[in-house]
Amino acid sequence: MSITIYNTFAGDKELFVPLSEKKVGMYVCGVTVYDLCHIGHARSAVAFDIIRRYMEYKGYEVTFVKNFTDIDDKIINKAKTEGKDYREISEYYIEEYYKDMRALGVRDATVEPRATKYIAGMIQMVAGLINKGAAYELDGSVYFEVSKCEGYGKLSGKQIADLKAGARVDINEMKKDPLDFALWKKSGDDEPGWESPWGKGRPGWHIECSVMAMDLLGESIDIHGGGKDLVFPHHENEIAQSETFSGKPFVHYWMHNGFVNINDEKMSKSLGNFFTIREILAKYHPEAVRLFLLTTHYRSPISFSEENIINASISLDRIYNTLKLLKEIGINSESQPDRSKHPAIQEFRKEFDEAMDDDFNTAMASGRFFEFIKEVNKVATNFDTRGKYFLEDAFKEILFVSSIFGICCNDPFEWFKHKRIATSDSSISEDEVEQLISERNKARSLKDWAASDKIRDELKEKGIILQDGPQGTTWKRA
Repeated sequence: MSITIYNTFAGDKELFVPLSEKKVGMYVCGVTVYDLCHIGHARSAVAFDIIRRYMEYKGYEVTFVKNFTDIDDKIINKAKTEGKDYREISEYYIEEYYKDMRALGVRDATVEPRATKYIAGMIQMVAGLINKGAAYELDGSVYFEVSKCEGYGKLSGKQIADLKAGARVDINEMKKDPLDFALWKKSGDDEPGWESPWGKGRPGWHIECSVMAMDLLGESIDIHGGGKDLVFPHHENEIAQSETFSGKPFVHYWMHNGFVNINDEKMSKSLGNFFTIREILAKYHPEAVRLFLLTTHYRSPISFSEENIINASISLDRIYNTLKLLKEIGINSESQPDRSKHPAIQEFRKEFDEAMDDDFNTAMASGRFFEFIKEVNKVATNFDTRGKYFLEDAFKEILFVSSIFGICCNDPFEWFKHKRIATSDSSISEDEVEQLISERNKARSLKDWAASDKIRDELKEKGIILQDGPQGTTWKRA
């Protein structure tokens, strides 16, 4: 079965047909390196990592490009605040990015370009747009003239008239139109910049991605991805400037992942529910985070909560426990029987592929995977030699699916050994837990909510999760 992809541009699923047979050029917008990555970055990174892995399994040669925006107003402002050179800021957070991604098991992209290495190409593209009459210089900055772009808004579905009436756009009274966006920004005396025909300046955000994508993948590319928040204005503006410059369709398939909510609320620093990857990985295993993220379809919003991540951890243990059980009864990955795959395994692989071929539906694929795990456990628990054929193939199939999902990278015996050590080191006794719950109940009866919350937080730090219900407070270890 061929792969279908939900193309944001078409607003529907489309059969994937690459520009070159069995080759895929994919560009995904990377991070602006001025701070630590948050769970939203993890969602996008894991989603496209799995998409890449699956396409490679299907026989495609994937050239995966993910950039670093290493020059930006946010980076410059952070450098000023900390009294550092902007390059120190970007270099530091690039290294921190790699630490987070490697912890999550996200593979490095084929190419990871930095915007500052492509300045010459950006200047060339800006000059080309001016020559085409689609851009103009204004006091050392250069703007793209949106009115010269036929079909502007075709990705986001926005109409120019509506945008002018009320959209949040950059206000500069000297621009020809409020919708015109910066291709090149004049740098102040105390700001980094590069010499150009328009004076010292730096590139606008949108042109960075266009130039890097076209330089590395060509003027027309197969897939461009990113979060839904990038559809407008970033990706819309990429289309406008790229297609005006080249005269060719820029991207054939636009893919956008959904947002991450925290306890069903939008993640926001102002709401106090903003979590970095680093903070989350301090409490939960990276594989549990990956499993949590993939159990929801990449286009759908996902709610990050204590309960959901604990459930993912429990599900991960189920997979490891199955692998452990299989090893205990003498089944392992080294078994290479000279025969065709067991019919039940063939059927499972068919169902797995059908789910993933349908716009990389990891939610459906993982659901079927856990049904399969249950079937394997049933046979393994009541093991006799008649089930060996099935279990040998099942072991390999579990490892195969895990390799696509990027989980179960550890030996199952070592996995549970480390979990026991962690529990031993961090847990408190049941009597201590019950005593603290009693103290918390007393505080709640006195409406001393501060004391109640303090005890809850103290227990959470020790790996104890409280659940309040009609029958009182229950608890479990994370």
